[in-house]
Amino acid sequence: MTDVRYTRAIVWLRRDLRLDDNVALAAAGALSRELVLTFVVDPKLLASERIGAPIVQTFFEALEALRERLRERGSDLAVLQGDPVHELVSFATHIGADAVFYNEDYEPAAIARDREAERSLREAGVEVHACLDHVCLGAKDVRTGEGAPYRVFTAYERRWRDRYALAPVLPVDTSGAIARAMDRNAIGATRPIPTPEDFGFTSSRRYPHCNEKLARGMLDAFLADDGNVVRYRELRDFPAWDITSHLSVQLRAGTIGIRTAFEGAFRVARDPSRRASAQKWISELIWREFFQMLLRSFPHVATGAFLENGDRLRWDNGEDAFAAWCEGRTGYPIVDAAMIQLNETGWIHNRLRMIVSSFLTKDLLVDWRWGERYFETRLADADLAQNNGGWQWAASTGADAAPYFRIFNPVLQSEKFDPGGAFIRSMIPELSDVPARDIHAPWKSGIRYHAPIVDHGEARARALAVYAPVLGKPRSSHNR
Repeated sequence: MTDVRYTRAIVWLRRDLRLDDNVALAAAGALSRELVLTFVVDPKLLASERIGAPIVQTFFEALEALRERLRERGSDLAVLQGDPVHELVSFATHIGADAVFYNEDYEPAAIARDREAERSLREAGVEVHACLDHVCLGAKDVRTGEGAPYRVFTAYERRWRDRYALAPVLPVDTSGAIARAMDRNAIGATRPIPTPEDFGFTSSRRYPHCNEKLARGMLDAFLADDGNVVRYRELRDFPAWDITSHLSVQLRAGTIGIRTAFEGAFRVARDPSRRASAQKWISELIWREFFQMLLRSFPHVATGAFLENGDRLRWDNGEDAFAAWCEGRTGYPIVDAAMIQLNETGWIHNRLRMIVSSFLTKDLLVDWRWGERYFETRLADADLAQNNGGWQWAASTGADAAPYFRIFNPVLQSEKFDPGGAFIRSMIPELSDVPARDIHAPWKSGIRYHAPIVDHGEARARALAVYAPVLGKPRSSHNR
């Protein structure tokens, strides 16, 4: 170890709950004689109204699995609880650490916390190293010829692919770092992994499971010769088929590295029989990079519209309509089934995310921020960048968003992407015997179900009247 600079280092884990392909862990291992992996449970963060049971459960489960894996190697996960800055400084002093390594987070609150932590740690004589891990290419790595951040996805994707092709960002080797993990006895007594109930949340068996071993298995199964990636391009928009990777939860908790996902996808894309579908999935991963870049480059999107005029939209914000949307009783079965899936399972299919967000912002004229916050408390993969980007796309207030006159017709969307009604029936038992010809708009056939809370045609006209003065005149009908 000729490059050793530190006697003992802390690897501060946050959204990177894994041992493999972890940049901060690899960096600490390369520069330190000994290291200890640490996670700080922040009660203040857990008390936030924007944190929900699904993501708390998945993170705690991932921590439990990570601790088990470390203990199998004779080490342990040092679990602290309290204010992260205070706890890190105290722990570093306690174990005699001379460095802290962590992976960056692009959320504004996390950036502020990390700056405070760096300042306090350095004042205590501890060096700090921030690493890029949660995205493959950083926010400043993919820029226009003028050095500005991209605002349009197609141009960003083209540039991203060019950069990656020139210098692929491959998974990092952490085997040497893991071998230098501090002995469990030397770490001493540490807190147990909390349960969601410890902080007032309710666990559910229906929420997604989350751990490193599972994440790797899911990726391998998805990309296998007979995996769902083969049909991804063709069937990814059909919720009843459910052939998506379901890796969003794992990527959010960091139980799998994004470099690992890209490497596997590009490898599969070399196979002619799977190339088109693999490239489509790669494009979706690049959308994730795009939204992360937007949050870092334009932090105002965390609280307001990306487009300057977007905050001038006059929302109705009907509380009864919003409650009906949240509870899955809008009268439109595809919308209701999607919201039931979200509420009961902590996950929602991507096509359904677009349908319900369009319905809330366009049909009901409810502020996209209401929907964004509701999703945050219900999703196991709740991530500010992706969630915000998706909602602003649907509300036509974001970068490269859907044009304001693109207003999803919930009945047509239902007929197109759940033609036989299989998904609707799986979520709404009272419609289980309704034939396919009637299930998308049951009120037309006199079937007993929630009456539609709005007429889509009237709602569409109202939305155009609200949007047009703010975002321009419509160029075509776009009633999908």
